[in-house]
Amino acid sequence: MASLAAAPPQEGSARPLVGTALYVAAILIGLGNFLVVLDTTICNVSVPTIAGNLGVSSTQGTWVITSYAVAEAITVPLTGWLAKKFGAQRTFIACYLSFAVVQFFCGMSHSLGMLLGMRVLLGLVGGPIMPLSQMLLLRIFPKEKATLATVIWAMTTLVGPVAGPILGGIICDNYGWPWIFFIKVPIAAAAGFALMKLMHGQSDPKAPAFIDKVGLALLVIWVGALQIMLDEGRNQDWFASEEICILGIVALIGFLAFVIWELTEKNPIVDLRIFRHRGFVGAALTYAVGYGAFFASIVLLPLWEQSAMGYTATWAGYATGIMGILAVVSAPFVGKACEKMDPRLIVSAGILGIGAIMVWRMWTFNPDVTFTQMAWPTLWTGPFMVMFFVPVTGLAMASVKHDEQANAAGLSNFMRTLAGAFATALVQSGWSNATRRNEGEIVNAMQHGRTAVEGLLAQGVPLDNARAALWQVIEGQSVMLGTLNMFGVIALCLAFSATLIWLVPKPKGPIDTSGAH
Repeated sequence: MASLAAAPPQEGSARPLVGTALYVAAILIGLGNFLVVLDTTICNVSVPTIAGNLGVSSTQGTWVITSYAVAEAITVPLTGWLAKKFGAQRTFIACYLSFAVVQFFCGMSHSLGMLLGMRVLLGLVGGPIMPLSQMLLLRIFPKEKATLATVIWAMTTLVGPVAGPILGGIICDNYGWPWIFFIKVPIAAAAGFALMKLMHGQSDPKAPAFIDKVGLALLVIWVGALQIMLDEGRNQDWFASEEICILGIVALIGFLAFVIWELTEKNPIVDLRIFRHRGFVGAALTYAVGYGAFFASIVLLPLWEQSAMGYTATWAGYATGIMGILAVVSAPFVGKACEKMDPRLIVSAGILGIGAIMVWRMWTFNPDVTFTQMAWPTLWTGPFMVMFFVPVTGLAMASVKHDEQANAAGLSNFMRTLAGAFATALVQSGWSNATRRNEGEIVNAMQHGRTAVEGLLAQGVPLDNARAALWQVIEGQSVMLGTLNMFGVIALCLAFSATLIWLVPKPKGPIDTSGAH
Protein backbone atom coordinates (compact mmCIF):
# COMPACT_ATOMS: atom_id res chain seq x y z
CA MET A 1 0.00 0.00 0.00
CA ALA A 2 2.84 2.36 0.84
CA SER A 3 4.41 1.83 -2.55
CA LEU A 4 1.08 2.49 -4.26
CA ALA A 5 0.62 5.69 -2.29
CA ALA A 6 4.04 6.93 -3.29
CA ALA A 7 3.57 6.15 -6.97
CA PRO A 8 2.78 9.06 -9.27
CA PRO A 9 -0.84 9.31 -10.33
CA GLN A 10 -1.74 7.51 -13.54
CA GLU A 11 -3.14 9.25 -16.58
CA GLY A 12 -6.71 10.27 -15.81
CA SER A 13 -6.49 9.15 -12.15
CA ALA A 14 -6.84 12.66 -10.72
CA ARG A 15 -10.27 13.89 -9.71
CA PRO A 16 -11.94 16.52 -11.88
CA LEU A 17 -10.98 20.04 -10.91
CA VAL A 18 -13.42 21.79 -8.61
CA GLY A 19 -13.63 25.01 -6.62
CA THR A 20 -10.62 27.28 -6.57
CA ALA A 21 -8.45 24.87 -8.58
CA LEU A 22 -11.02 24.85 -11.40
CA TYR A 23 -11.17 28.63 -11.65
CA VAL A 24 -7.40 29.06 -11.40
CA ALA A 25 -6.95 26.53 -14.24
CA ALA A 26 -9.59 28.36 -16.28
CA ILE A 27 -7.80 31.70 -15.76
CA LEU A 28 -4.44 30.18 -16.76
CA ILE A 29 -5.93 28.61 -19.90
CA GLY A 30 -7.72 31.85 -20.79
CA LEU A 31 -4.48 33.75 -20.21
CA GLY A 32 -2.73 31.58 -22.80
CA ASN A 33 -5.40 32.45 -25.35
CA PHE A 34 -5.16 36.12 -24.40
CA LEU A 35 -1.38 36.21 -24.93
CA VAL A 36 -1.62 34.60 -28.37
CA VAL A 37 -4.40 36.91 -29.54
CA LEU A 38 -2.59 39.89 -27.99
CA ASP A 39 0.42 39.16 -30.21
CA THR A 40 -1.63 39.74 -33.37
CA THR A 41 -1.80 43.49 -32.62
CA ILE A 42 0.83 44.32 -29.99
CA CYS A 43 3.40 45.09 -32.72
CA ASN A 44 1.07 47.32 -34.77
CA VAL A 45 1.98 50.60 -33.07
CA SER A 46 5.63 49.59 -32.63
CA VAL A 47 6.37 48.96 -36.32
CA PRO A 48 7.97 52.41 -36.98
CA THR A 49 10.17 52.06 -33.90
CA ILE A 50 11.20 48.47 -34.69
CA ALA A 51 11.89 49.39 -38.33
CA GLY A 52 13.98 52.41 -37.31
CA ASN A 53 16.03 50.48 -34.77
CA LEU A 54 16.72 47.63 -37.18
CA GLY A 55 17.51 49.99 -40.07
CA VAL A 56 14.66 48.96 -42.39
CA SER A 57 11.62 50.72 -43.87
CA SER A 58 8.19 50.73 -42.21
CA THR A 59 6.93 48.54 -45.06
CA GLN A 60 9.51 45.90 -44.19
CA GLY A 61 8.65 46.43 -40.53
CA THR A 62 5.08 45.24 -41.15
CA TRP A 63 6.50 41.81 -41.98
CA VAL A 64 6.72 41.41 -38.21
CA ILE A 65 2.89 41.37 -38.23
CA THR A 66 2.34 39.27 -41.35
CA SER A 67 4.97 36.62 -40.57
CA TYR A 68 3.29 35.82 -37.26
CA ALA A 69 -0.20 35.76 -38.79
CA VAL A 70 0.76 33.48 -41.69
CA ALA A 71 2.61 31.02 -39.45
CA GLU A 72 -0.34 30.98 -37.04
CA ALA A 73 -2.78 30.36 -39.90
CA ILE A 74 -0.73 27.43 -41.23
CA THR A 75 -0.63 25.80 -37.78
CA VAL A 76 -4.39 26.01 -37.15
CA PRO A 77 -5.24 23.04 -39.42
CA LEU A 78 -2.63 20.94 -37.54
CA THR A 79 -4.33 21.42 -34.18
CA GLY A 80 -6.68 18.43 -34.50
CA TRP A 81 -3.81 16.11 -35.43
CA LEU A 82 -1.64 17.38 -32.57
CA ALA A 83 -4.47 16.93 -30.04
CA LYS A 84 -5.09 13.35 -31.15
CA LYS A 85 -1.42 12.40 -31.44
CA PHE A 86 -0.11 13.87 -28.18
CA GLY A 87 -3.24 14.85 -26.23
CA ALA A 88 -4.87 18.28 -26.15
CA GLN A 89 -3.57 19.08 -22.66
CA ARG A 90 0.03 18.07 -23.37
CA THR A 91 0.04 19.98 -26.67
CA PHE A 92 -1.42 23.09 -25.06
CA ILE A 93 1.11 23.17 -22.21
CA ALA A 94 4.03 22.42 -24.55
CA CYS A 95 2.96 25.28 -26.83
CA TYR A 96 2.42 27.54 -23.80
CA LEU A 97 5.97 27.01 -22.53
CA SER A 98 7.46 27.18 -26.03
CA PHE A 99 5.63 30.46 -26.52
CA ALA A 100 7.53 31.88 -23.53
CA VAL A 101 10.90 30.69 -24.85
CA VAL A 102 10.37 32.07 -28.37
CA GLN A 103 9.19 35.42 -26.96
CA PHE A 104 12.59 35.75 -25.30
CA PHE A 105 14.42 35.22 -28.59
CA CYS A 106 12.10 37.70 -30.34
CA GLY A 107 13.23 40.34 -27.86
CA MET A 108 16.88 39.34 -28.33
CA SER A 109 16.68 39.78 -32.12
CA HIS A 110 19.32 42.16 -33.49
CA SER A 111 18.31 42.01 -37.16
CA LEU A 112 15.08 41.92 -39.14
CA GLY A 113 15.88 38.43 -40.43
CA MET A 114 16.24 37.03 -36.92
CA LEU A 115 13.12 38.79 -35.69
CA LEU A 116 11.05 37.49 -38.61
CA GLY A 117 12.35 33.96 -38.06
CA MET A 118 11.39 34.12 -34.40
CA ARG A 119 7.97 35.60 -35.21
CA VAL A 120 7.32 32.72 -37.62
CA LEU A 121 8.30 30.26 -34.89
CA LEU A 122 6.11 32.17 -32.44
CA GLY A 123 3.15 31.81 -34.80
CA LEU A 124 3.80 28.09 -35.19
CA VAL A 125 3.82 27.41 -31.44
CA GLY A 126 1.05 29.92 -30.73
CA GLY A 127 -1.35 28.77 -33.45
CA PRO A 128 -2.71 25.70 -31.61
CA ILE A 129 -3.20 27.59 -28.34
CA MET A 130 -6.33 29.46 -29.42
CA PRO A 131 -8.47 26.45 -30.47
CA LEU A 132 -7.04 24.20 -27.74
CA SER A 133 -7.78 26.76 -25.03
CA GLN A 134 -11.43 26.64 -26.05
CA MET A 135 -11.40 22.85 -26.04
CA LEU A 136 -9.76 22.61 -22.61
CA LEU A 137 -12.07 25.18 -21.00
CA LEU A 138 -15.07 23.16 -22.14
CA ARG A 139 -13.41 19.97 -20.91
CA ILE A 140 -12.59 21.09 -17.37
CA PHE A 141 -15.95 22.76 -16.67
CA PRO A 142 -19.02 20.59 -16.04
CA LYS A 143 -21.72 20.75 -18.71
CA GLU A 144 -23.95 23.00 -16.63
CA LYS A 145 -21.14 25.60 -16.55
CA ALA A 146 -20.24 25.40 -20.24
CA THR A 147 -21.56 28.93 -20.77
CA LEU A 148 -19.05 30.29 -18.24
CA ALA A 149 -16.24 28.49 -20.08
CA THR A 150 -17.22 30.06 -23.39
CA VAL A 151 -17.57 33.51 -21.81
CA ILE A 152 -14.00 33.29 -20.48
CA TRP A 153 -12.74 32.23 -23.90
CA ALA A 154 -14.76 34.84 -25.79
CA MET A 155 -13.67 37.72 -23.54
CA THR A 156 -9.96 36.86 -23.79
CA THR A 157 -10.37 36.61 -27.58
CA LEU A 158 -12.15 39.96 -27.75
CA VAL A 159 -9.97 41.92 -25.31
CA GLY A 160 -6.61 40.66 -26.64
CA PRO A 161 -6.53 42.54 -29.98
CA VAL A 162 -7.83 45.71 -28.32
CA ALA A 163 -5.26 45.64 -25.51
CA GLY A 164 -2.40 44.98 -27.95
CA PRO A 165 -1.95 48.51 -29.34
CA ILE A 166 -2.24 50.13 -25.90
CA LEU A 167 0.24 47.82 -24.18
CA GLY A 168 2.54 47.84 -27.19
CA GLY A 169 2.65 51.63 -27.29
CA ILE A 170 3.26 52.12 -23.56
CA ILE A 171 5.96 49.43 -23.38
CA CYS A 172 7.68 50.54 -26.60
CA ASP A 173 7.91 54.21 -25.58
CA ASN A 174 8.94 53.64 -21.99
CA TYR A 175 11.12 50.51 -22.09
CA GLY A 176 12.03 49.84 -25.73
CA TRP A 177 10.46 47.56 -28.34
CA PRO A 178 12.19 44.32 -27.17
CA TRP A 179 10.13 44.52 -23.98
CA ILE A 180 6.87 43.98 -25.87
CA PHE A 181 8.24 40.43 -26.12
CA PHE A 182 10.24 40.16 -22.88
CA ILE A 183 7.24 41.17 -20.74
CA LYS A 184 5.37 38.02 -21.78
CA VAL A 185 8.21 35.59 -21.02
CA PRO A 186 7.74 35.28 -17.22
CA ILE A 187 3.96 35.45 -17.54
CA ALA A 188 3.70 32.62 -20.08
CA ALA A 189 6.38 30.52 -18.36
CA ALA A 190 4.86 30.84 -14.87
CA ALA A 191 1.34 30.21 -16.16
CA GLY A 192 2.44 27.21 -18.23
CA PHE A 193 4.26 25.53 -15.32
CA ALA A 194 1.42 26.31 -12.91
CA LEU A 195 -1.11 24.79 -15.30
CA MET A 196 1.06 21.71 -15.80
CA LYS A 197 1.19 21.20 -12.03
CA LEU A 198 -2.51 21.91 -11.55
CA MET A 199 -3.71 19.54 -14.30
CA HIS A 200 -1.24 16.72 -13.60
CA GLY A 201 -3.08 13.42 -13.80
CA GLN A 202 -6.16 14.81 -15.54
CA SER A 203 -7.56 12.78 -18.41
CA ASP A 204 -5.86 13.64 -21.68
CA PRO A 205 -6.93 11.02 -24.23
CA LYS A 206 -4.92 10.27 -27.35
CA ALA A 207 -5.96 8.46 -30.52
CA PRO A 208 -4.37 7.20 -33.72
CA ALA A 209 -3.79 10.24 -35.93
CA PHE A 210 -2.84 10.66 -39.56
CA ILE A 211 -1.30 13.81 -40.97
CA ASP A 212 -1.67 14.81 -44.59
CA LYS A 213 2.01 15.58 -45.27
CA VAL A 214 1.53 16.41 -48.95
CA GLY A 215 -1.39 18.73 -48.18
CA LEU A 216 0.63 20.47 -45.46
CA ALA A 217 3.61 20.95 -47.79
CA LEU A 218 1.41 22.39 -50.54
CA LEU A 219 -0.30 24.68 -48.01
CA VAL A 220 3.03 26.07 -46.81
CA ILE A 221 4.25 26.55 -50.40
CA TRP A 222 1.30 28.47 -51.82
CA VAL A 223 0.57 30.54 -48.70
CA GLY A 224 4.25 31.40 -48.20
CA ALA A 225 4.80 32.31 -51.85
CA LEU A 226 1.67 34.46 -51.99
CA GLN A 227 2.50 36.32 -48.78
CA ILE A 228 6.09 37.05 -49.87
CA MET A 229 4.75 38.25 -53.22
CA LEU A 230 2.32 40.62 -51.50
CA ASP A 231 4.94 41.88 -49.06
CA GLU A 232 7.65 42.40 -51.68
CA GLY A 233 5.52 43.34 -54.71
CA ARG A 234 5.63 47.12 -54.22
CA ASN A 235 9.38 47.15 -53.59
CA GLN A 236 10.05 45.06 -56.72
CA ASP A 237 7.63 46.95 -59.02
CA TRP A 238 5.22 44.01 -58.99
CA PHE A 239 5.17 41.88 -62.14
CA ALA A 240 7.92 43.88 -63.80
CA SER A 241 10.15 41.85 -61.48
CA GLU A 242 11.13 38.29 -62.40
CA GLU A 243 11.17 37.33 -58.73
CA ILE A 244 7.56 38.47 -58.21
CA CYS A 245 6.44 36.65 -61.37
CA ILE A 246 8.04 33.42 -60.14
CA LEU A 247 6.41 33.80 -56.74
CA GLY A 248 3.03 34.42 -58.38
CA ILE A 249 3.36 31.30 -60.56
CA VAL A 250 4.46 29.19 -57.57
CA ALA A 251 1.51 30.48 -55.51
CA LEU A 252 -1.00 29.79 -58.31
CA ILE A 253 0.27 26.30 -59.14
CA GLY A 254 0.65 25.47 -55.44
CA PHE A 255 -2.91 26.61 -54.71
CA LEU A 256 -4.41 24.60 -57.59
CA ALA A 257 -2.42 21.51 -56.60
CA PHE A 258 -3.50 22.00 -52.99
CA VAL A 259 -7.19 22.21 -53.92
CA ILE A 260 -7.01 19.11 -56.16
CA TRP A 261 -5.11 17.10 -53.54
CA GLU A 262 -7.34 18.08 -50.64
CA LEU A 263 -10.51 17.22 -52.59
CA THR A 264 -9.18 13.74 -53.41
CA GLU A 265 -7.32 12.93 -50.16
CA LYS A 266 -9.13 10.63 -47.73
CA ASN A 267 -7.86 12.49 -44.64
CA PRO A 268 -7.15 16.05 -45.83
CA ILE A 269 -5.42 18.58 -43.62
CA VAL A 270 -8.07 21.12 -44.70
CA ASP A 271 -11.46 19.59 -45.47
CA LEU A 272 -12.51 21.63 -48.51
CA ARG A 273 -15.66 19.52 -48.88
CA ILE A 274 -17.19 21.73 -46.22
CA PHE A 275 -17.53 24.39 -48.91
CA ARG A 276 -20.47 22.39 -50.32
CA HIS A 277 -22.57 24.08 -47.62
CA ARG A 278 -23.80 27.43 -48.95
CA GLY A 279 -24.25 28.80 -45.45
CA PHE A 280 -20.66 28.03 -44.49
CA VAL A 281 -19.35 29.64 -47.68
CA GLY A 282 -21.30 32.83 -46.97
CA ALA A 283 -20.33 33.03 -43.29
CA ALA A 284 -16.65 32.13 -43.82
CA LEU A 285 -16.22 34.59 -46.70
CA THR A 286 -17.96 37.30 -44.69
CA TYR A 287 -15.63 36.61 -41.77
CA ALA A 288 -12.49 36.63 -43.95
CA VAL A 289 -13.28 39.71 -46.08
CA GLY A 290 -14.73 41.70 -43.18
CA TYR A 291 -11.91 40.83 -40.78
CA GLY A 292 -9.26 41.56 -43.43
CA ALA A 293 -10.73 45.02 -44.07
CA PHE A 294 -11.09 45.75 -40.36
CA PHE A 295 -7.55 44.56 -39.58
CA ALA A 296 -6.17 46.69 -42.43
CA SER A 297 -7.66 49.75 -40.75
CA ILE A 298 -6.05 49.03 -37.38
CA VAL A 299 -2.68 48.52 -39.10
CA LEU A 300 -3.02 51.71 -41.16
CA LEU A 301 -4.15 54.02 -38.35
CA PRO A 302 -1.06 53.72 -36.09
CA LEU A 303 1.32 53.94 -39.06
CA TRP A 304 -0.31 57.17 -40.26
CA GLU A 305 -0.53 58.64 -36.75
CA GLN A 306 3.17 58.09 -36.12
CA SER A 307 4.59 58.83 -39.57
CA ALA A 308 2.44 61.86 -40.46
CA MET A 309 0.87 63.16 -37.25
CA GLY A 310 3.88 62.90 -34.95
CA TYR A 311 2.19 60.62 -32.41
CA THR A 312 4.25 58.46 -30.09
CA ALA A 313 3.61 54.72 -30.01
CA THR A 314 1.77 55.20 -26.70
CA TRP A 315 -0.70 57.76 -28.04
CA ALA A 316 -1.17 55.78 -31.26
CA GLY A 317 -2.03 52.82 -29.03
CA TYR A 318 -4.57 54.85 -27.08
CA ALA A 319 -6.13 56.11 -30.32
CA THR A 320 -6.50 52.52 -31.60
CA GLY A 321 -7.28 50.59 -28.43
CA ILE A 322 -10.06 52.90 -27.22
CA MET A 323 -12.52 50.81 -29.26
CA GLY A 324 -12.34 48.17 -26.52
CA ILE A 325 -14.35 50.24 -24.04
CA LEU A 326 -17.71 49.99 -25.79
CA ALA A 327 -16.85 46.56 -27.25
CA VAL A 328 -16.70 44.97 -23.80
CA VAL A 329 -19.79 46.85 -22.60
CA SER A 330 -21.90 45.88 -25.61
CA ALA A 331 -20.88 42.19 -25.87
CA PRO A 332 -23.58 40.79 -23.49
CA PHE A 333 -26.32 42.81 -25.21
CA VAL A 334 -25.27 41.60 -28.66
CA GLY A 335 -25.30 38.01 -27.39
CA LYS A 336 -28.87 38.45 -26.15
CA ALA A 337 -29.94 40.12 -29.39
CA CYS A 338 -28.68 37.11 -31.37
CA GLU A 339 -31.19 34.94 -29.51
CA LYS A 340 -34.16 37.08 -30.59
CA MET A 341 -33.19 38.57 -33.97
CA ASP A 342 -31.97 37.27 -37.29
CA PRO A 343 -28.18 37.03 -36.72
CA ARG A 344 -27.55 37.78 -40.39
CA LEU A 345 -29.09 41.20 -39.87
CA ILE A 346 -26.88 41.80 -36.83
CA VAL A 347 -23.71 40.79 -38.72
CA SER A 348 -24.61 42.90 -41.75
CA ALA A 349 -25.45 45.92 -39.60
CA GLY A 350 -22.20 45.52 -37.66
CA ILE A 351 -20.07 45.42 -40.81
CA LEU A 352 -21.91 48.36 -42.37
CA GLY A 353 -21.42 50.24 -39.10
CA ILE A 354 -17.64 49.72 -39.30
CA GLY A 355 -17.83 50.85 -42.94
CA ALA A 356 -19.70 54.00 -41.88
CA ILE A 357 -16.88 54.69 -39.39
CA MET A 358 -14.43 54.63 -42.31
CA VAL A 359 -16.59 57.12 -44.21
CA TRP A 360 -16.76 59.28 -41.06
CA ARG A 361 -12.96 59.35 -41.03
CA MET A 362 -12.85 60.22 -44.73
CA TRP A 363 -15.06 63.27 -44.18
CA THR A 364 -13.53 64.57 -40.94
CA PHE A 365 -9.81 63.68 -40.90
CA ASN A 366 -7.31 66.32 -42.03
CA PRO A 367 -3.71 67.28 -41.12
CA ASP A 368 -5.05 69.34 -38.19
CA VAL A 369 -7.30 66.63 -36.73
CA THR A 370 -7.10 66.42 -32.92
CA PHE A 371 -6.78 63.29 -30.78
CA THR A 372 -10.40 63.66 -29.63
CA GLN A 373 -11.64 63.92 -33.20
CA MET A 374 -9.74 60.74 -34.07
CA ALA A 375 -10.85 58.94 -30.91
CA TRP A 376 -14.62 59.32 -31.40
CA PRO A 377 -14.89 57.16 -34.54
CA THR A 378 -12.60 54.53 -33.00
CA LEU A 379 -14.63 54.46 -29.78
CA TRP A 380 -17.86 53.82 -31.68
CA THR A 381 -16.22 51.04 -33.68
CA GLY A 382 -16.45 48.81 -30.58
CA PRO A 383 -20.16 47.86 -30.65
CA PHE A 384 -20.14 47.33 -34.42
CA MET A 385 -17.06 45.12 -34.08
CA VAL A 386 -18.89 42.92 -31.57
CA MET A 387 -22.00 42.78 -33.78
CA PHE A 388 -19.78 41.42 -36.54
CA PHE A 389 -17.51 39.03 -34.65
CA VAL A 390 -19.92 37.45 -32.16
CA PRO A 391 -22.59 35.94 -34.46
CA VAL A 392 -20.59 35.20 -37.63
CA THR A 393 -18.81 32.08 -36.32
CA GLY A 394 -22.05 30.73 -34.91
CA LEU A 395 -23.67 31.13 -38.34
CA ALA A 396 -20.81 29.22 -39.95
CA MET A 397 -21.15 26.36 -37.47
CA ALA A 398 -24.93 26.24 -37.80
CA SER A 399 -24.54 25.66 -41.54
CA VAL A 400 -22.61 22.36 -41.34
CA LYS A 401 -23.25 18.91 -39.88
CA HIS A 402 -22.35 18.32 -36.24
CA ASP A 403 -19.41 16.01 -37.06
CA GLU A 404 -18.01 18.67 -39.43
CA GLN A 405 -18.05 21.53 -36.94
CA ALA A 406 -14.49 21.08 -35.67
CA ASN A 407 -13.09 21.15 -39.23
CA ALA A 408 -15.39 24.04 -40.13
CA ALA A 409 -14.18 26.07 -37.14
CA GLY A 410 -10.55 25.41 -38.07
CA LEU A 411 -11.10 26.33 -41.73
CA SER A 412 -13.00 29.50 -40.81
CA ASN A 413 -10.23 30.65 -38.45
CA PHE A 414 -7.58 29.75 -41.04
CA MET A 415 -9.30 31.98 -43.63
CA ARG A 416 -9.70 34.82 -41.11
CA THR A 417 -6.07 34.78 -39.98
CA LEU A 418 -4.78 34.55 -43.54
CA ALA A 419 -7.05 37.41 -44.62
CA GLY A 420 -5.55 39.61 -41.90
CA ALA A 421 -2.01 38.86 -43.11
CA PHE A 422 -2.86 39.49 -46.76
CA ALA A 423 -4.76 42.68 -45.92
CA THR A 424 -1.76 44.04 -44.00
CA ALA A 425 0.45 43.69 -47.06
CA LEU A 426 -2.17 45.04 -49.47
CA VAL A 427 -3.05 48.12 -47.41
CA GLN A 428 0.65 49.01 -47.16
CA SER A 429 1.05 48.76 -50.92
CA GLY A 430 -2.20 50.62 -51.62
CA TRP A 431 -1.32 53.39 -49.17
CA SER A 432 2.08 53.93 -50.75
CA ASN A 433 0.67 53.94 -54.30
CA ALA A 434 -2.15 56.33 -53.36
CA THR A 435 0.34 58.68 -51.67
CA ARG A 436 2.60 58.78 -54.75
CA ARG A 437 -0.37 59.31 -57.07
CA ASN A 438 -1.69 62.19 -54.96
CA GLU A 439 1.78 63.67 -54.77
CA GLY A 440 1.99 63.85 -58.56
CA GLU A 441 -1.48 65.36 -58.87
CA ILE A 442 -0.74 68.04 -56.27
CA VAL A 443 2.52 69.01 -57.96
CA ASN A 444 0.82 69.19 -61.39
CA ALA A 445 -2.02 71.28 -60.01
CA MET A 446 0.18 73.66 -58.04
CA GLN A 447 0.14 77.08 -59.70
CA HIS A 448 1.75 79.19 -57.02
CA GLY A 449 4.65 77.00 -55.92
CA ARG A 450 7.27 79.36 -57.25
CA THR A 451 5.50 82.30 -55.62
CA ALA A 452 5.55 80.49 -52.28
CA VAL A 453 9.27 79.77 -52.58
CA GLU A 454 10.01 83.39 -53.56
CA GLY A 455 8.02 84.60 -50.56
CA LEU A 456 10.19 82.48 -48.26
CA LEU A 457 13.33 83.73 -49.96
CA ALA A 458 12.18 87.31 -49.37
CA GLN A 459 11.97 86.49 -45.65
CA GLY A 460 15.60 85.40 -45.68
CA VAL A 461 15.02 81.64 -45.85
CA PRO A 462 17.77 79.84 -47.84
CA LEU A 463 16.66 78.37 -51.18
CA ASP A 464 17.18 74.73 -50.15
CA ASN A 465 15.22 75.27 -46.94
CA ALA A 466 12.40 77.01 -48.83
CA ARG A 467 12.11 74.14 -51.30
CA ALA A 468 12.24 71.58 -48.45
CA ALA A 469 9.46 73.42 -46.59
CA LEU A 470 7.25 73.44 -49.68
CA TRP A 471 7.94 69.79 -50.37
CA GLN A 472 7.10 68.92 -46.75
CA VAL A 473 3.68 70.51 -47.17
CA ILE A 474 3.11 68.59 -50.43
CA GLU A 475 4.21 65.33 -48.85
CA GLY A 476 2.01 65.83 -45.78
CA GLN A 477 -1.04 66.51 -47.92
CA SER A 478 -0.25 63.50 -50.14
CA VAL A 479 0.00 61.13 -47.17
CA MET A 480 -3.24 62.51 -45.74
CA LEU A 481 -5.10 62.04 -49.04
CA GLY A 482 -3.56 58.58 -49.47
CA THR A 483 -4.83 57.62 -46.01
CA LEU A 484 -8.32 58.88 -46.82
CA ASN A 485 -8.23 56.95 -50.11
CA MET A 486 -7.47 53.74 -48.21
CA PHE A 487 -10.32 54.38 -45.78
CA GLY A 488 -12.55 54.59 -48.85
CA VAL A 489 -11.26 51.26 -50.22
CA ILE A 490 -11.71 49.62 -46.81
CA ALA A 491 -15.29 50.96 -46.64
CA LEU A 492 -16.07 49.42 -50.05
CA CYS A 493 -14.62 46.06 -48.95
CA LEU A 494 -16.76 46.17 -45.82
CA ALA A 495 -19.87 46.98 -47.85
CA PHE A 496 -19.14 43.97 -50.07
CA SER A 497 -18.62 41.78 -46.99
CA ALA A 498 -21.98 42.91 -45.57
CA THR A 499 -23.74 41.51 -48.66
CA LEU A 500 -21.97 38.13 -48.46
CA ILE A 501 -23.68 37.20 -45.18
CA TRP A 502 -27.01 37.02 -47.00
CA LEU A 503 -25.78 33.90 -48.79
CA VAL A 504 -26.35 32.16 -45.47
CA PRO A 505 -29.82 30.59 -45.08
CA LYS A 506 -31.84 31.94 -42.18
CA PRO A 507 -31.15 29.81 -39.07
CA LYS A 508 -34.07 27.75 -37.86
CA GLY A 509 -33.45 28.73 -34.25
CA PRO A 510 -31.00 30.61 -31.99
CA ILE A 511 -27.35 30.07 -32.93
CA ASP A 512 -24.50 29.32 -30.53
CA THR A 513 -22.56 32.59 -30.41
CA SER A 514 -19.75 31.12 -28.32
CA GLY A 515 -18.12 29.31 -31.19
CA ALA A 516 -17.72 26.39 -28.79
CA HIS A 517 -17.57 23.48 -31.17
